[in-house]
Amino acid sequence: MVTFLPSCAGRLADVPSFDRAIGGAESNVACGLAAAGHAVRWVSRVGADGFGDHLVETVGGYGVDVSSVGRDPSRPTGVYFRTAGDRATAAHEVAYYRAGSAASAMSVENVDLAAVRAGRVLHLSGITAALSDTCLELVRELTASGAERPLVSFDVNHRTGLWRDAAGPRVLLELARQADIVFVGEDEAEEAWGVKGGAAAIRAVLPEPSVLVVKQGGRGATAFVSDAAEWRPVAPRGGAAHRRSPAPLKGRSRHTDPAASETHPRPATAPGLFVPALAVDVVATTGAGDAFAAGFLSATLRDLPLRDRLRHGHLWAAAALTVPGDLAAPPSRPHADRLAAVADDTWGTLRLGPGWTQADPAPEEVRTP
Repeated sequence: MVTFLPSCAGRLADVPSFDRAIGGAESNVACGLAAAGHAVRWVSRVGADGFGDHLVETVGGYGVDVSSVGRDPSRPTGVYFRTAGDRATAAHEVAYYRAGSAASAMSVENVDLAAVRAGRVLHLSGITAALSDTCLELVRELTASGAERPLVSFDVNHRTGLWRDAAGPRVLLELARQADIVFVGEDEAEEAWGVKGGAAAIRAVLPEPSVLVVKQGGRGATAFVSDAAEWRPVAPRGGAAHRRSPAPLKGRSRHTDPAASETHPRPATAPGLFVPALAVDVVATTGAGDAFAAGFLSATLRDLPLRDRLRHGHLWAAAALTVPGDLAAPPSRPHADRLAAVADDTWGTLRLGPGWTQADPAPEEVRTP
């Protein structure tokens, strides 16, 4: 979507002007990964209008392949406005204008499925599934088991106001159980599924994903990995669709019944690895979850250790938290790698504020283990 960011704080009714930007769960992740040097394709639909031009040109400007973005001649590009207030406060307002938008009309028939499946990892969001019945059908098709399916990353992104009925939480749980890598907030798991008791309780409800990342707000994040082995991506096969690595799928089942029977054994799961979040001088929270997912996926594609994948997620989230818009340039790879490698006691003392991604320290300025 095209996003409009307020020029000053206050109610939407009182803000006199807005700055135009872009936003959207999957496109945010795509832009972040491309900015970090990964080959990324964004597949979507926008209107044949000026806002659609702006979206395609801006996303493409990050280095994302936008050749598979469709243009809808009869439906507009979605837009939304938001206040400058933190999303967690009662003063925060968001006004969405995407009902009947080009993206909400995405379907199995009008999306290039081969282009979607051609990558090493396919990243999806529960927001897309909530937009319409045809979008849900598309996400279900892309998460269905099959030899042609790449590794599927799924961010639950529960948004109560987007779902047209009360089935939303059940559908999100169904989709998450079909994915290989799942991101979910501790707070949204409680809101959507009534799960209390922390990260381990969420893993008990979601044992199927090879990798489950539970985001725990300002405290940090916990990652669970099946089969006590770290997930590693499959090397690309000339850009064509390929099978997933068998390692993380050993013993996997594709059931959707919470009370699994002995005929559907669940995979063994190593204890969760918790990595604390960084202290951050927050400017705005919008986009931080997408940035975390992009950082974690970037480190995963680079085959970094699990701890460093979580640390890269926190670093990229910190980049988003210290800018006013949905998108922030991630730290350079050497900068992020140096910070991710520091000793635990040093990690706990880091504090990041606006502009920190440009203040790349010299190697000797950061103590490593």
